[in-house]
Amino acid sequence: MALELKAVTKRVGAQTHIKETSLVLETGHFNVLLGATGSGKTSLIKMMAGLDPIASGQVIMDGQDVTRLSTQKRNISLVHQFFINYPHMTVFDNIASPLRVAGMAKSEIEGRVEHAADILKLRPMLHRRPHELSGGQQQRTALARAIAKESKAVFLDEPLANLDYKLREELRDQLPDLFAGRGAVVVYATSEPEEALLLGGRTALMEDGRVTQFGDTSSIYRNPANVLAARVFSDPPINTAEIIKQGDLAVLNAGVSWTLEGAARNLSDGAYTLAIRPHHVVPVTTNKTTVHLTGRVQVTELSGSESSAHFEMGTGSWVSLSAGVHPYEVGEVHEFFFDPAECYFFAPDGTRVA
Repeated sequence: MALELKAVTKRVGAQTHIKETSLVLETGHFNVLLGATGSGKTSLIKMMAGLDPIASGQVIMDGQDVTRLSTQKRNISLVHQFFINYPHMTVFDNIASPLRVAGMAKSEIEGRVEHAADILKLRPMLHRRPHELSGGQQQRTALARAIAKESKAVFLDEPLANLDYKLREELRDQLPDLFAGRGAVVVYATSEPEEALLLGGRTALMEDGRVTQFGDTSSIYRNPANVLAARVFSDPPINTAEIIKQGDLAVLNAGVSWTLEGAARNLSDGAYTLAIRPHHVVPVTTNKTTVHLTGRVQVTELSGSESSAHFEMGTGSWVSLSAGVHPYEVGEVHEFFFDPAECYFFAPDGTRVA
């Protein structure tokens, strides 16, 4: 089973919301759409689900062209970030609703609902109504409905966004197991790079209505193909700056330069964009951190066991994210260090070159 997009586009008036996109999404793993709010994730899901019209291109599901089929005829399930359940129905009836619409026999409905309820630990709540449930239980009900339906494709549009941190972590850990072995194409939209990494599978990075890179999630994280992909797949945002290559040297500004190694050493002289993730910019030197920066701290924040600092160093604002508690003071000048081996280099057109 595969879900294929062939050169699909979406237009609203004179504006193109989804630029020409081709993807093949398969079973056996999560297919993640990762991008900031407004990047096109929800629009793409609605096009795949049949909720939004396609201006051009085709949607192929299990070898069948479903481009013009209604949502009801596509045998799909959709779980939103909002808790969408029928308020007048019990949990049992909410889970059973698409099965009854399909005309399924009562005995089969009962078996499927109870099986899905057991998986999502909802058996004790089957006779309750949504207003009697917690947010996590309501979202579990929506997930149970998707499982009971046994759809060919399941679309999860930021389904954990409105849950508290603990519930979000718990359900995120369970999701891959919930849909494993069910033969459905699972598409999961998120704006959080960490969530994409935790879910694994394959990821399509989205920016401004187009896919900037698609492939194994861990591979994309390690090897972004362009500067847009590097920016999407980093939270806090990846640090970028213009550098000049002169012979074997990379010159960041008048006071910061270093000797290039590896592929970067073989680049032609000229201007490039350097990018390095915040967790590789640290406030203490180690054996590996050989490039020394000095910047004025603008914002500082403690998050659990990590410290972050935004600092200005003459080439724009950078971010450091490091383990431990560091005594930053806003307005102070602080030292930071990074390992040049952790840098990416991009050509002026944004293509990765080293």
